[in-house]
Amino acid sequence: MTNGRQVPVLEPASDPRRVLLVTHTGRDLAVEVAREAHRLLTAAGLVVRLVGDEAEALELDPVEIAYDADKAAQDVELIMVLGGDGSILRGAELARPHGTPVLGVNLGHVGFLAEAEVDDLARIVEVVVGRTYTVEERMTLAVDVHVGDELVFDTWALNEASIEKAAREKMLEVLVEVDGRPLSRWGCDGVVVATPTGSTAYAFSAGGPIVWPEVEAILMVPLSAHALFSRPIVVAPTSQLTVELVAAWHGRGVLWCDGRRMVEVPPGARIQVRRGKTPVRLARAHEVSFTDRLVAKFDLPVLGWRGAAERKRSAKRRPDAL
Repeated sequence: MTNGRQVPVLEPASDPRRVLLVTHTGRDLAVEVAREAHRLLTAAGLVVRLVGDEAEALELDPVEIAYDADKAAQDVELIMVLGGDGSILRGAELARPHGTPVLGVNLGHVGFLAEAEVDDLARIVEVVVGRTYTVEERMTLAVDVHVGDELVFDTWALNEASIEKAAREKMLEVLVEVDGRPLSRWGCDGVVVATPTGSTAYAFSAGGPIVWPEVEAILMVPLSAHALFSRPIVVAPTSQLTVELVAAWHGRGVLWCDGRRMVEVPPGARIQVRRGKTPVRLARAHEVSFTDRLVAKFDLPVLGWRGAAERKRSAKRRPDAL
């Protein structure tokens, strides 16, 4: 399973065609856009499915209602998420066990995981109806928490696993290992372990590098570490990273995965992070390079760039040009 690899769009055997609609019903704009998406999809002959609590808030008809969230993405060909990255991560949580592609329409701020902006909704529905999107597989992380010899918690992450201090006034003392070998010991606010997909999220805010989705790697970024060596590191996707809360320090921590799944971790706990076996599949409606996506999402200054074709034309007009 290659990170960022395009894979075939699979057509579910179920008839009629179904789309799971996921949105943030606490926002008026999200409710308005969800109702318009429902109108467009049903007019095209697709069945719209909603998770139980969202169905009650949206009051749409006709609609299928999935009262068991764990099975909401079963037998649907796509999950359309209307919202920001937090909503898309929720959609990924529903989709991952079933291998269902997730297509995000951004109603948030940056919305880096989203494929389109809300003004593009009608065209995106056309793409869904015509099945003209592509699908990328994105690497995930498997995360285990051990206390002594006991596995006390296991989960996964698409963006990152962050180990953070539980109390504002106390730092964490952590020992970091790579593939079972000690790397360094830090007093810090925490540590972020991220995928390339998550390199533009929390890890980016903490000073980590941006990693292109096609690169297979795991990132580790210290948070406000009190140490001479506390640089972000990038390791192979086959590596296992371990963050141990030093028992003698008496500091308690909190593990967050994608900002959605949380557990407290006591002194002496060991958090092991490695590549997950099951990817998340993201639907893409645009043939846009990751570089162009970065420029658009972060509004990067590129004015004055002429491009390769323009440089060649200029060189032909000026034979003496180097």
